[in-house]
Amino acid sequence: MALFSNLAARSPWLYRINAGSCNGCDVELATTACIPRYDVERLGCQYCGSPKHADIVLITGPLTARVKDKVLRVYQEIPDPKVTVAVGICPISGGVFRDSYAIEGPIDRYFDVDVNIPGCPPRPQAILEGVAMAIEIWKQRLQEA
Repeated sequence: MALFSNLAARSPWLYRINAGSCNGCDVELATTACIPRYDVERLGCQYCGSPKHADIVLITGPLTARVKDKVLRVYQEIPDPKVTVAVGICPISGGVFRDSYAIEGPIDRYFDVDVNIPGCPPRPQAILEGVAMAIEIWKQRLQEA
């Protein structure tokens, strides 16, 4: 059975949630998806279109009051074991928007964050390093399950 489980091992799927960002981090995430030099798929993962298929969730933005309920609902759709990655300073601390009446973040008030990738926006190299860390955490959780 162990031989079969090794043969049937799968690659993690990434899912992105925009929690009210300015799209600076989203542009950098697109860089890691589209430009061969920073291609995240070389780490053995790819983006998916449904939270129900995701293993690693990448969250950008400071979690605005307007999208909070939607973000939390989508996050709950992601099956366990999942790994949460905060991309950029906004989901980590609220960023420059943190004192605004419209900000509900940081996101770690509402769910556990496994990897923080600071920056405004973070560089593609930092995103790749953060995704690589998330993949290792995901593999450990799969072995524990």
